[in-house]
Amino acid sequence: MRVSADMRTLLSGTAGIAALALVFTRWTQVSNPATVALSFLVVVLLVAATARLWVAVTTSLAAMLAFNFFFLPPVGTFVIADPQNWIALFAFLAVSLVASNLSAVARMRTQEAVARRDELVRLFDLSRDVLLITDSRNAHSRLAGFVSRRFDLDYAAICVPQASEWMVFRAGPHDVTLAQGDLSTAFAKVDEAGPSSAGHRLLIVGSHEVHLVPLRLGTKPIGLLAVAGRPVEPGTFDALAGLAAIALERVQFLDERKTAELARQSEELKSALLASIGHDLRTPLTAIRVAASNLRASWPTEQDRRDQSDVILSEVDRLTRLFENILEMARIDAGAVTEDMRWVAPLEIVEAARSRVEPVLRGFVIDLDVEPERLVRLDPRLTAAALSHLLENAAQYAPAGSTINVRAVVSDDSLTIAVRDRGPGVAPPDLPHVFERFYRGVDAKSRRSGTGMGLAIARGVLAVERGRIAAENCSDGGAQFTIVVPAGVK
Repeated sequence: MRVSADMRTLLSGTAGIAALALVFTRWTQVSNPATVALSFLVVVLLVAATARLWVAVTTSLAAMLAFNFFFLPPVGTFVIADPQNWIALFAFLAVSLVASNLSAVARMRTQEAVARRDELVRLFDLSRDVLLITDSRNAHSRLAGFVSRRFDLDYAAICVPQASEWMVFRAGPHDVTLAQGDLSTAFAKVDEAGPSSAGHRLLIVGSHEVHLVPLRLGTKPIGLLAVAGRPVEPGTFDALAGLAAIALERVQFLDERKTAELARQSEELKSALLASIGHDLRTPLTAIRVAASNLRASWPTEQDRRDQSDVILSEVDRLTRLFENILEMARIDAGAVTEDMRWVAPLEIVEAARSRVEPVLRGFVIDLDVEPERLVRLDPRLTAAALSHLLENAAQYAPAGSTINVRAVVSDDSLTIAVRDRGPGVAPPDLPHVFERFYRGVDAKSRRSGTGMGLAIARGVLAVERGRIAAENCSDGGAQFTIVVPAGVK
């Protein structure tokens, strides 16, 4: 491609020289050597500005021959009779060659500057790609892919030594197999050379020239970057390898920080769980023990015995829900909650949620506003589980005998269910945290008992089916919790 472009430029330049010679000799009858030489020099400069040096030099020689043949006496021959014309001829040739060289050098410097700018843009784009790598499980493969794509390389690989073998994570359109021995030899030479050496190595693998550049964390080599394809300057290779090493170090740092954060959260959750369970176990166990002791006494009447039995059953149901919540949260953390998509009526979901927490809803008026005719395709089990926790939460904070509104609306691509209570609402400082596990609010001590797991479980099961949940305070009192679940609609 480059040679054919140069040939076209050369033909255009010689054609321009011929055209000027024809115009000056046949039409305008110009015979002043200075005018002719300057005109020819313009053509030479135009060629030098658009092609490589050899094209400009060839055009200069063609212009010199045309200048001699058509304009220096004796005209029509390559013989020069006047010694002064020799000086003029060689002066023209020298000026055209020097001008061609200067123009070619300036164009080459421009091309180098553009190439360096493009390399900087590629490095900048790669640095942005590096920020997207946050998972160590595929960090090496993604990094190799970014390097290959950003620098238009036929092959790129991140080579990392592990025990007695090399792990090679490759990318690019060409498949190049690097020998384990070659990698070990190159890495050993890099390690022996020390930080003062660049450590570049060149391998010939089949028809490919593979450049090996060390990856260093500080001064310590941790692997090799292998690239093949278009030519890249050594300085760019070093910058590329440095950026790749920083990316790997960053992923390692993120993993360590994530591990530390998970350990901290685990300890916090354990402490919160123990404190919450300790508090919520104490009350029902005390009530069960007192009721059981009363049943053993001789003074209770038959009605008293039934009342004490109801207390025991109620507290057992409370303990059952507590342990169900713990198991459900453990399943969410373990990723054991899966979807089971089915066509179902929204009213069935609401009724299933009510039946799960029926004992808690006794003494409340449930006002339903549900579209009964349209069917939705979603996981009714997960949606009903989330809704049951909202109903339980509303019953926990609303006054006894008050109304709990449940409204279900079907849109073209989702099911929206809103639960509103007539309680005190959510304190403004608590709104951003109500869905965090074990969070019970800034005034939890003055409220009813609870583990703070219900809303967190609701958010967790909704996340499995890509749903969302939100909380807000109503202007006329109470709070409203809304869940939106993506769904197919009939």
